[in-house]
Amino acid sequence: MSPSKFRPAVAPDQAFLDENAKLLRQIERRGLFKGTLTLGALSMLGGCSSSDMPALQNVLRAISRFNDHVQAWIFDPTRLAPTYPESMVLKPPRYNSFYPPEDVRPLNGETYRLELAGRIAEKQSWTVPQIMALPEQEIIIRHICVEGWDFIGQWSGVSLRLFLERVGADLSCRYVAFRCADGYWGSIDMASALHPQTLLATKYARATIADPFGYPLRLRTAVKLGFKNPKWITSIEVTNDYPSGYWEERGFNWFSGL
Repeated sequence: MSPSKFRPAVAPDQAFLDENAKLLRQIERRGLFKGTLTLGALSMLGGCSSSDMPALQNVLRAISRFNDHVQAWIFDPTRLAPTYPESMVLKPPRYNSFYPPEDVRPLNGETYRLELAGRIAEKQSWTVPQIMALPEQEIIIRHICVEGWDFIGQWSGVSLRLFLERVGADLSCRYVAFRCADGYWGSIDMASALHPQTLLATKYARATIADPFGYPLRLRTAVKLGFKNPKWITSIEVTNDYPSGYWEERGFNWFSGL
C-alpha cells in the first residue's frame, strides 16, 4: 500500500491507543470540525509509543480546549432551543449517572441547605421551602446525552439568572460552579447560566422531582449536553477561576454546548 498524507506512515502502538481511546472518542463525538481535528490528531499519533503519552495527551487536550473556545465564541445567549408539546414528555425521565440508580442516597428535604460561595453578595444558605417559593418557570426541552440518546423533558423551577440576581451574584464573572450531594461536580459559563432556558429545577412534569432524578434541586439548561446538568445540587459558586468538572477531568469537553 502506497504512503498517504491522510494516514500515518507508522501505526501507534496498542498501549498508546488503549490509553487514549476515550479521549479520541470524545474529540470525535464533540469536535466542532468533526473529522478534521480528529484526523489531524490521529495523524500526529503516527510512530508514537507509550513513552510519548504525556506530551501527546497534552496535544489532544489542547484540541479539546480549542473546541471549547470556538463553541463559546459562536454561542448566542439570546437564541432559544426548540420546545415541544406536553404530549411528548417522557414520564418518568431517563436516569443517567456515574453509578447505578440503586446506589442513589436520597437527601432529606427538611435538613437540606443550598450553600453559596464566591462572588455572591448574600451568602446565606437556602432551604427547600425558600427555593420553592421563588417565581417558577417551565420549559419542555430535549435532553441530549453525550452517549447519543435523548428524551423530551418537562422541567419547572426558578430561572438561574433570577436566582443569581436575587443573591447578588457578580454576573460579570466567567463561571458558575456546582457541587452535589453524591460527589459530582461541574460548571458552566456565565452566558449559559444567564440563558432564558436555564433553570434550577425543582419539578418534573409539574411534580416535585423524585429520586433518582435529583431531589430537591438540579440544573436544567437547554444549551448544554446532559452531563452539564448536575443533580442533587448542594452548593453554587460564582467565580473567575476555572472550576472544571467531574467528566471534564476525564477528558470531556468543558463547554459542551448544543
